[in-house]
Amino acid sequence: MKSGKILLIAVLSMVFAAGICAQGSAAAAPQANSESTAKNAGSAGPGPQSGALVPIDDPNYTIGPEDELNINVWKEPEVTRMVPVRPDGKISLPLINDVQAAGLTPMQLRKELQERLKKFIAEPQVTVIVTKINSQRVFVVGEVMRAGSFALVSNMNALQALSSAGGFTQFANVKKIRIVRMENGKQIIIPFNYKDAVSGKHPEGNVLLKPGDTIVVP
Repeated sequence: MKSGKILLIAVLSMVFAAGICAQGSAAAAPQANSESTAKNAGSAGPGPQSGALVPIDDPNYTIGPEDELNINVWKEPEVTRMVPVRPDGKISLPLINDVQAAGLTPMQLRKELQERLKKFIAEPQVTVIVTKINSQRVFVVGEVMRAGSFALVSNMNALQALSSAGGFTQFANVKKIRIVRMENGKQIIIPFNYKDAVSGKHPEGNVLLKPGDTIVVP
């Protein structure tokens, strides 16, 4: 018991530093062993796939580097395409070449593309859909099958992130999970009881995650 507390304190110390870095800036169904299957049964189901197309329905979402966008220009198939946002924050399209995308919402980018395309296309009608988020990530550490960082998809909650991490090891204390969050330069600890969340006893405890959140499973 004492060694478990020491481990948790050590992990939280590392998370504090990682959380600050994440503040400035992803999954498969669980593959649990026979002892951990009981813990994972009836859980969140398959987590969000890091390579899947996941349309982002938040109009205020800010596009970031390495996100993937679906740019559709009506009746202009040669310009319509899936494009990645480069590390420098720009995308490349025929006719207009490089365009700054990072830092803009999909609506803002749509307006920018329409304005640039007016030189080549009469009254261009553009839609911009964020299909994959890679610029915003959450972290799962501790007693899980695949600890690491995962892309934060729209409305991702704690159960989905744990599923993305492959479920728990046989040593996990699923009642003492903590979500570590940085807000305004301060570390916030949110308790998370896995059993309460999956049983429906306290569904409100299955919190929506924010960029940079770290889930610690002791």
